[in-house]
Amino acid sequence: MKCQECQQRQATLHFTKIINGEKMEIHLCETCAKEKGEHVPGTNTFSIHQLLSGLLHFEHPSIQENEQKTAPKELTCESCHMTYSQFVEIGRFGCASCYKTFDEKLDPVLRRVHSGNVRHHGKIPKRIGGGIKRQKEINALKLKIKEYIESEEFEKAAEVRDHIRLLEQKNRESEEG
Repeated sequence: MKCQECQQRQATLHFTKIINGEKMEIHLCETCAKEKGEHVPGTNTFSIHQLLSGLLHFEHPSIQENEQKTAPKELTCESCHMTYSQFVEIGRFGCASCYKTFDEKLDPVLRRVHSGNVRHHGKIPKRIGGGIKRQKEINALKLKIKEYIESEEFEKAAEVRDHIRLLEQKNRESEEG
């Protein structure tokens, strides 16, 4: 099949575009595709590994400065003997122990990926997620009670306790009904 643009070279790239609900197929040679600004597979692309490597190289300047001054031995997993630099290069861990070994270096990356959190919490289905959301709220409130008790704010702790009881009652009602 000939290129639809130049009518000279063999069409090696085939694009399907849907614009305003209309399907349009374009058959172009690589030269014409580049001239039109179409994305040509295999050129100027990056792999998921490169993306992760870029994220893993992110560290706070103060941490980097401290590491350069003290020049500690490179972090190495005790189980599989993988170094942090090997992990960055490969893009995956060697074993389960690597998660604990490299935990300190991964926290800044995970905070960026998970919008400020270190853990991924996932999504909750709207139809059946009411109980799950309430349970998460109860767990958060229990932590809040501990904070209030430690700071000796017993009135606030009692209010939170009452709120937890109310939420637990709603959970029991939804389970029964």
